Amino acid sequence: MAYYWFKAFHIVGVVVWFAGLFYLVRLFIYHVEANDKPEPARTILQEQYGLMEKRLLNIITTPGMLVTVSMAIALLVTQPDYLHQGWMHAKLAFVAVLLGYHHYCARLLKKLQAGTCQWTGQQLRALNEAPTLLLVLIVMLVIFKNQFPTSASVWLIVGLVVTMLATIQLYARKRRLDRERQEAAASLEAAPTQS
Repeated sequence: MAYYWFKAFHIVGVVVWFAGLFYLVRLFIYHVEANDKPEPARTILQEQYGLMEKRLLNIITTPGMLVTVSMAIALLVTQPDYLHQGWMHAKLAFVAVLLGYHHYCARLLKKLQAGTCQWTGQQLRALNEAPTLLLVLIVMLVIFKNQFPTSASVWLIVGLVVTMLATIQLYARKRRLDRERQEAAASLEAAPTQS
């Protein structure tokens, strides 16, 4: 019975952790883009985003990570045979990458707080897609285990995920270009006309 309790809380931890990771980098994007706002809006927005980022990381994302990892350890203690299976090795490797991503986000938060972050909004949007890809890979490994499918349907699903990620990036780029065009048009209208 303990296995099911550990599994249930492991899943809850994963949901909380990923929700935090997805939203955290989205806040980073808004934080960086606040640099383009005029004062006093810039300072107000950056302070508010900084507060939200810290709270999200410390109250939701990191505790979600800790619950996920501790319940995973408990699951492996109750099912030690999993450690001898190739799918679990692959899953643990992807989880290690995800842990690195989490800690890198914590470093980015410190840089944003110090005003030394060099990332652009577009770069952060690309970074924000990494946990989605890791989530898909980890879930597929857990579901299929050693029978990981390699048929055309799998490649279709992978293609759909890649297409989704590319579409998100292209849409973000379109929005940025549209905003730049609007700002340029507004600047032209505001400039005095010479005859």
